[in-house]
Amino acid sequence: MKKDTKAVRESGILLPIASLPGKYGIGTFGKAAYDFVDMLAEAGQRYWQILPLGPTSYGDSPYQSFSTFAGNPYFIDPDLLIEEGLLTRKEADAYDFGKKADQIDYLKLYNSRFKMLKKAFKRFDASGDRGYRSFKRRNSFWLDDYALYMAIKNHFGGKSYISWAEDIRRRDKKALDIYSAKYGEDVEFYCFLQYEFLKQWSGLKKYANKKGIKIIGDIPIYVAFDSADTWAGPQLFQFDEKGYPVAVAGCPPDAFSATGQLWGNPLYDWDYHKKTGYKWWIRRIKHCFLLYDVLRVDHFRAFDEYYSIPYGDETAEFGKWVKGPGYDLFAAIKKELGDLDIIAEDLGYITESVIRLVKRCGYPGMKILQFAFDSREDSDYLPHNYTANSVCYTGTHDNDTLVGWFPALKPADRKMALSYLNRDGFKNDRDLAASFVKLAESSVSRLCIIPMQDHLALDARARINYPSTLGGNWVWRMKEGAFSHALAKRIKEMTKLYGRLT
Repeated sequence: MKKDTKAVRESGILLPIASLPGKYGIGTFGKAAYDFVDMLAEAGQRYWQILPLGPTSYGDSPYQSFSTFAGNPYFIDPDLLIEEGLLTRKEADAYDFGKKADQIDYLKLYNSRFKMLKKAFKRFDASGDRGYRSFKRRNSFWLDDYALYMAIKNHFGGKSYISWAEDIRRRDKKALDIYSAKYGEDVEFYCFLQYEFLKQWSGLKKYANKKGIKIIGDIPIYVAFDSADTWAGPQLFQFDEKGYPVAVAGCPPDAFSATGQLWGNPLYDWDYHKKTGYKWWIRRIKHCFLLYDVLRVDHFRAFDEYYSIPYGDETAEFGKWVKGPGYDLFAAIKKELGDLDIIAEDLGYITESVIRLVKRCGYPGMKILQFAFDSREDSDYLPHNYTANSVCYTGTHDNDTLVGWFPALKPADRKMALSYLNRDGFKNDRDLAASFVKLAESSVSRLCIIPMQDHLALDARARINYPSTLGGNWVWRMKEGAFSHALAKRIKEMTKLYGRLT
């Protein structure tokens, strides 16, 4: 979404890769993904927004990954591996990846997927594949550490590196050589997975771009403590001499949480990053733009000020705000990479200094319709307060669906929302969802992104994430055929009505 195209109004749909339909237990880069691109084009949409693509760790959150550079092996499509001659149909169908078409069973995936992928790896000619060798050379700056990290992690029963033997936890040169030699085949396996991931994703993205669809990716501001990034680059973070965090990330107490949110991610040593000219961040952002056309940067306010919680605290109550890198980081990124299509996730409690930072960067911020209707006060999220340089959403992956959200509002807030819509009520769930989707589409925001669940008028069972909870999150999948031609026609008509059909 270029900032200088003032007259262009566009729209898109938010659907995680994991939520695509299909028979392999989780969404993949296979036929269902290509079909979804076709339906986006048929519906007159120009953007497909996804969630982070990294390999997920404990809790299955795409915002807690073993690497900020690596891709999730679950998304590798078995049918495409069959086409490559790396799997047989019988092998692909031999495993139980879960029985529910609309839910992901991560335990069954974990117990089965890698067994299947190892069969494909056994048939892969690593030494004879020139593309593979080239891939390894181009990505060695992160791939070598990641593949070794995962191989060693398996050796230690999946434990975080902080619990490994001291010599390899500290990356002693002799220990690195020993483990690299001992687990060389496993290291190669993880390199193979990343090669297949990137090859399949690149093919899908190329297809989407040819259809006029741009991909909006998502980058978590922080990396997980249990990650190759922290193990291989402890100097990037606020760690003590023993390798433990001095402080961790989160959010302070507010009206929604009396003890705040304790995320536990390590915090960056911004003084070190500044000394290096933000080399690691520039590499990270450059890598993202090999994967995506537009990048949504999560928790943007922490670049201005971040919340620092003493390591070991059980709640976020005793943290403090600390100054972040500010515009200095983005000036360095712009100098190295030029103007980039970035969306700033500027949600939550936003200070004047955060507003100034977003404005100076020139990035569009986010407007969430579900945040708009507070009968006690005026809100920046009410559409009449939007500016053109913004992205309007009905909700995000952290919100309930419209059909689940509206009945749960306080009576005064529901009354305000109905008054704003000039409605007395709704005929049914489809009418409810469509009314708010139309309100978002009619806004002045140059880009409007609607979660697929809201186009489908699904209830709270289709919610993707309940923040600060473990279990039951990140599991929703769209059913086969749900994105019908009839729905695509309705979406296209609405897109045209509000001047977003380009």
